[in-house]
Amino acid sequence: MEHDAPIPVTVLTGFLGAGKTTVLNHVLRAAHGQRIAVIENEFGAAGVDNELLDQPHGEEIVEMNNGCLCCTVRGDLVRILGRLHERRALGEIRFDRVLIETTGLADPAPVAQTFFVENSVRERYRLDAIVTVVDARHADLQLGLHGEAQEQVAFADRLLISKSDLVDATALAALRGRLAGMNPRAPQYLVQHGIVDLDEVLDIHGFELEQALRLDSQFLNDASHAHDDAVSSWVYRSTQPFNLGKLEGCLALLTGTFGTQLMRYKGVLDVVGDERRMYFQGVQAMYGGIPGRPWEPGEDRASTLVFIGRDMPWGLVKELVAACHPDDETGS
Repeated sequence: MEHDAPIPVTVLTGFLGAGKTTVLNHVLRAAHGQRIAVIENEFGAAGVDNELLDQPHGEEIVEMNNGCLCCTVRGDLVRILGRLHERRALGEIRFDRVLIETTGLADPAPVAQTFFVENSVRERYRLDAIVTVVDARHADLQLGLHGEAQEQVAFADRLLISKSDLVDATALAALRGRLAGMNPRAPQYLVQHGIVDLDEVLDIHGFELEQALRLDSQFLNDASHAHDDAVSSWVYRSTQPFNLGKLEGCLALLTGTFGTQLMRYKGVLDVVGDERRMYFQGVQAMYGGIPGRPWEPGEDRASTLVFIGRDMPWGLVKELVAACHPDDETGS
């Protein structure tokens, strides 16, 4: 790739828990022979997605926390892209493309807008495509309740449908029909465990400005974007290990009590009796964990859990989660 050619950028979006990080990990692991600079945006004040990412080729990972790319930290995106380009020009880092993973609450339109209205960005980068991951299990409810989920589908150049194995054929066909009605120009692909043909997400030259203007005539205007104040995030940190059984019971209670109000939760956990950290993720009532990297000798072992919800009583959540640590040294 010519060093002075505009750097292609892929925006990976999708609602909370759709599986964006799983798709991103597949892209990073794949044998494409390119180096990718990754910009991670998380809604909460603490980021855990960086911990969940594979970095087999020494990828440059930049985290943007405590805000959403489409509103409060959009200026940070411009600055980060500028700084990445400067470091690349100086030979400090090397990358061939940029992949931006947005928070699940992002409206992709203002993010895409950045590549056309900011001169410094437009001269150095090329928006290649917006790729949206759709959760087959929860999409109907999310599309009905959240304008951001609808915008993510409407602006997509590719639609990746995850978790199709969790719904029956009739429900899947109905979802695909609904998505086609919302965005007939975006090809749909079923993905299992984030596996997708790279030719369908990279260098597809999918983003068309004229199409964006048809979707939103004010696309190039510097319009503001704000989230519903009822949606907020809360972070729990602890240096005490978790009793996994107690934590699972706590989450069952929370999801049973608050239902769809508890939208998303994820974290990196220190669990009693396990020398590996646990990567824990959940969407509404569905959750699970997988073992991660071993804790290194002498490493400070700590847990971080991030919750996102609507009208949630975070004080009560704190009390319940804090009770999930062992009562004594036996781990019980």
